[in-house]
Amino acid sequence: MNLEIEISEAEIEAFYRRIGFNVKKLRQEKGLSQLQLALAIGQKSVSTVAKAEIGVESKHFNLEHLYKIAKVLEIDPCDFIQEENKA
Repeated sequence: MNLEIEISEAEIEAFYRRIGFNVKKLRQEKGLSQLQLALAIGQKSVSTVAKAEIGVESKHFNLEHLYKIAKVLEIDPCDFIQEENKA
């Protein structure tokens, strides 16, 4: 049984962009600024959240970030992975 799969860099980048988009959308729905969210998850500046939300400089949220953000926003972490029109 061959378990090897091919996943392109573009597919991975699209996945990270979807997560960033959903974090931004859900954060805004809760009325939090990027700075408020960054501080709530233990970041010293807004840089991590800002860059990961828009996917610049190859920045993205790690699992710990997503877990903490979900707790702050009081949502299921799975909501970050949903297609953009479903989140």
